[in-house]
Amino acid sequence: MEVKSEIDPRTNRYTEVAFDEATEAGADHVLLVLDTFGGALKDADEIRERILHYPKPVYVFIDNNAASAGALISIACDSIYMSPGSSIGAATVVGADGEAAPGKYQSYMRSIMRATAEANGRNPRLAEAMVEPSVDSTLSAGQVLTLSTTEAVKLGFCDGVATDVEGVLALLNLQDAEVIYYEPGTADAIISFFLNPFVSGILLLVIVGGLYFELQTPGIGFPLIAAIIAGTLYLVPYYLTGLAENWEILLFVVGLILIMLEAFVIPGFGIAGISGILLTITSLVLIMLNNYNFDFTFVPSENLMKSLISVVLGMVGAGVLIALSWNRLVSSTAMDRVVLKNSFHSDEGYRSSNSAVHLVGKTGFAHTHMTPTGRVMIDDTLYDAQARDGFIEKGEAIQVIDHSTFSLRVKKVS
Repeated sequence: MEVKSEIDPRTNRYTEVAFDEATEAGADHVLLVLDTFGGALKDADEIRERILHYPKPVYVFIDNNAASAGALISIACDSIYMSPGSSIGAATVVGADGEAAPGKYQSYMRSIMRATAEANGRNPRLAEAMVEPSVDSTLSAGQVLTLSTTEAVKLGFCDGVATDVEGVLALLNLQDAEVIYYEPGTADAIISFFLNPFVSGILLLVIVGGLYFELQTPGIGFPLIAAIIAGTLYLVPYYLTGLAENWEILLFVVGLILIMLEAFVIPGFGIAGISGILLTITSLVLIMLNNYNFDFTFVPSENLMKSLISVVLGMVGAGVLIALSWNRLVSSTAMDRVVLKNSFHSDEGYRSSNSAVHLVGKTGFAHTHMTPTGRVMIDDTLYDAQARDGFIEKGEAIQVIDHSTFSLRVKKVS
């Protein structure tokens, strides 16, 4: 398997799936071809543990660079092979600004570099020197240690030199072995496609637009289905690659619930709606970032900007779509089927209880059987009504005790 990119959640998942594939295939050896300048410490540590605990031998072929997190992954392997002109080391933990991270991160990196080197019989002091200058290392000259291929061979950090994978297999006496080259499947290609910030922005547009148009029509229709599908396509790839944490998804769901409460339960637009919008936008931004428990020490500012721009553009795009299509939506045939446009006039026998406050306390009689709804006659005018006690016979005397949006509430009187 090949890792020739930044160490991040995507790389982490790639190695996990590759090792599962190796186990399923019954492979006796695993060879990792590595060329990286490093990446996220959390993901590198998980890859390190995966390599250390794998029951079969794991070898690494450094084809150019194994810097920072790449050095940690390399020394976790049973054997290290390097191409001429390659290097390994420079494992100082740096923050998003490229400067050395606080001391606690360096201390942790030193400890796992030392422990990993000891686990595979390598010099732990040299491994530590790759993180911070060590007095035991004359090679580093007061700087973090980086070893060339020749130096790595001399100091026991490299088990052999080869120009390609076939050369490594020959050094391992595996030149006649059956070789399986791991390639990501269709599912991984689809996941990578939906992780593109531009595609994420389009999905956000569909989510917001779908929810908005669904709120304009009763029942469950195509806009809601489209929003659910887009939401699934947005969240699942980030969750599978480890970018979306459980709490970030929970934040997103809570935001949507608050928005729904504001739209359907709470009158007006207030704290619930504003909080829901803020939580939703925040969660969508965080889902796209490789932060750890809200720690942005290792999140590059350009990644934060890409995430924020994708979310904002998605929201703005949805707003533009709604504005451009609103008039067409209102006058569409679909809206004619779900929006009541009839007029109801009092001379046709229709009454609105909004103008019936003056009827409270008045008496009349049941014009129909009320079980519990029906019609009552008051001052020679018919009104829709609801019996408080559940049942009133036709012709019995009633008295108005209250009024609601659609009907009067009445009780039977002697």
